[in-house]
Amino acid sequence: MHPIAESISGSRYASLAAADAGTPLAALEQFYAAFNARDLGLMARNWARTDDIALDNPLGGIRRGWAEIQPLYERLFSGPARVYVEFHDYTLHAGPELFYAVRRGRGHFRCGGHEIALAIRTSRVFRDAGDGWKQVHHHGSIEAPVLPRYRAAVLGAQSGPGAVNGGRNGEG
Repeated sequence: MHPIAESISGSRYASLAAADAGTPLAALEQFYAAFNARDLGLMARNWARTDDIALDNPLGGIRRGWAEIQPLYERLFSGPARVYVEFHDYTLHAGPELFYAVRRGRGHFRCGGHEIALAIRTSRVFRDAGDGWKQVHHHGSIEAPVLPRYRAAVLGAQSGPGAVNGGRNGEG
């Protein structure tokens, strides 16, 4: 399988939503459109509403169910940090009821004079919910050389091991 080089940033979501709403590409574009525009309503439509959904990232720990995931996005979207990410160099693996995408991400974090280039390893899993593809799992890891700077910039004084491992401190 060869990685797909074309980036997904959310910029094509509006055109895909009209023409190809039921495709894996449209579901991925929807997530990145929501994330990069800080649109909690669109983000909510991207995730399934079941207790078995999960998000795991370097700052927010493991979150299960939308009731735990939503506050993490609310905090990120309403805070001073500006995070932009795009999906690139990815592979897409699809079946009739499930698809997953594995990729590398790139982007940046900006806040209070800090700017950090991000390199992220990510996997996303979507399930056919009957009304379209809904995200059920996300795992993200920030490359080791950048992670301590990113944690300090996002979490500030809370950036010790307890803050990160406590799992309630923000989005990565």
